[in-house]
Amino acid sequence: MSPQETLKKYYGYDNFRPLQEDIIKSVLQKKDTLALLPTGGGKSICFQIPALMNDGICLVISPLIALIKDQVENLKKKGIGALAIYAGMSFADVRQTLQNAAFGNYKFLYVSPERLQTKLFLEYLPALNPSLIVVDEAHCISQWGYDFRPSYLRIATIREELPNVPIIALTASATANVQNDICKNLLFKKDSNSFQQSFVRPNLSYSAFKPVAKENKLLEVLQNVNGSAIVYCKSRKQTLKISEMLIANKINADFYHAGLSAEMRTKKQDDWINNKLRTIVCTNAFGMGIDKPDVRVVVHFDVPDCVENYYQEAGRAGRDGKRAYAVLLYSTKETNDILYKLETKYPTSEKLKSLYIAVMNYLQVPAGIGEGQSFDFDIATFAQNFKFNILQATYGIQALAQEGLLSFTEMVFKQSTVVFCVNKNDLQEFQTVHKTLSETIKGLLRSYEGIFDYTCTIYENQLAKFIKLPKEDLLKNLLQLHQYKIIDYKPASEKPQILLLKNRMYNDDFVIDNNAMAARKEEATKRAIAIEKFVQATKECRSKFIGNYFGDKNIPDCGICDNCINNLDARLPEDEFKKCAKKIVEFIKIEKLNTQAILKKMKPLRQRSVWLVISFLLAEEIIFTNKNNEFEITDKK
Repeated sequence: MSPQETLKKYYGYDNFRPLQEDIIKSVLQKKDTLALLPTGGGKSICFQIPALMNDGICLVISPLIALIKDQVENLKKKGIGALAIYAGMSFADVRQTLQNAAFGNYKFLYVSPERLQTKLFLEYLPALNPSLIVVDEAHCISQWGYDFRPSYLRIATIREELPNVPIIALTASATANVQNDICKNLLFKKDSNSFQQSFVRPNLSYSAFKPVAKENKLLEVLQNVNGSAIVYCKSRKQTLKISEMLIANKINADFYHAGLSAEMRTKKQDDWINNKLRTIVCTNAFGMGIDKPDVRVVVHFDVPDCVENYYQEAGRAGRDGKRAYAVLLYSTKETNDILYKLETKYPTSEKLKSLYIAVMNYLQVPAGIGEGQSFDFDIATFAQNFKFNILQATYGIQALAQEGLLSFTEMVFKQSTVVFCVNKNDLQEFQTVHKTLSETIKGLLRSYEGIFDYTCTIYENQLAKFIKLPKEDLLKNLLQLHQYKIIDYKPASEKPQILLLKNRMYNDDFVIDNNAMAARKEEATKRAIAIEKFVQATKECRSKFIGNYFGDKNIPDCGICDNCINNLDARLPEDEFKKCAKKIVEFIKIEKLNTQAILKKMKPLRQRSVWLVISFLLAEEIIFTNKNNEFEITDKK
């Protein structure tokens, strides 16, 4: 099938979004490809279409477990074979997944970057024979990026093993330096291609406010802007507090953060997507991979860490092309604290060594071993036991991760496991005495081959159906068998995890690359200064500021952000305003036009005047922007 036929068959779309087809053609030509597409720009289609058109399996490397699970489930719903390997899976499950990928009828294998250098993965790599390597969130490979992960640097080793397999690297936000770093660290070939979608969002109005009371301003925004809303907060505690405040003021809201169970997160997310819930108050754990085009407003209750994060999160508003708003609330203290917090985020080597020793002692890992082992890790308990400030502990562990010593995942879902702890003769005697538990024991032995000798992942729902027992009764039986020490039963859980990427160093051997740490701190300082300037800007167009930050120098003033509107000194008399509006509508009726085309046609009128009229037409929903950032007439008008 052609790319268009594949798109129609599996995704139901007739046409590609801007740049998607060009990116797909580049991948099909087996060229290394860098694609910068904004949030909601349809990145997954850019690699899934060529993977479906080629023989062999597509290897997708992604750091986001929640996103991996979502994409695998979505592919399965389309009838496409997909597998995933991530932190928290048992050795047996990983091995079985790799066997299925190598010898089964599957098109996609998603892996977290930490898995790439494990002996088991490298053992199966030749049999996998990938047709395409996908690096999602590719900015993580750059030390100068805002989310550097040393595990991404290992992708180059895989590249050396598979020199003829093309790579597509995808990200929503990367500065020019980071783009160069991506291509360099992934060993891109000379004939590689780069694609970057414009950062212009003509229907999205950015604004920043320094209110006396943020809660009052938030209420004002949500009461004045109808439709679906996201409110981002820095802390989990605050998401609950703000959602309760909104509910008290008769705004349909709920809270969301990574500390909730998977079931609860899914329920809240689905209610919001299906408009049963108007406002979701959340941490930045919310939003990845969610495709909801009709979000009308995104409010940042706190200042984000960098422009990259802000652009991604604010960009979840207005993907349907209709007018939407990105509102940022800040205080003088917050902007002053941005640079101050860098001292905590980038601790001295002495402080980092102290934290490292404490973490290893907490996990009870002896020196010289530990590589590849993973542990449940409650950071709050750790900080309390070892007398660390919670922020010091959090940022310190992030710094250890950036040094490539460990990987910290905030929430990992671990399946239930069982292994028998007695020999067969003792088991038979036990069954004779405890006949009520006999069916559960038989069900385990019949359902899971090798469970008597090896730890196996079990699925309680399936087991309950197999032995025709209510799930509640099965769970009681399993716990009872565990108490009798007949089995070692570990129920499914969701807990933060630490994966050790290297053996524990001896205390005297602990060395940190101080130059690399200083360089990362310098880049973080630049990012902090940039977000501070964005927040405090009163003259510069905010859309233009964001575009320039990412190296897009051709963005005109948007005309609809708070600064553009406040700075307009070219307001037209009412009759001229109406004439201008009528003329623009007539132009758009004849053909779809982008911003630049309208500005050109409306000369010699000043750009700011034309922008004001366009802003009015968008607000009144007389016109809207399509997926190609062109203006069209709204049907109802």
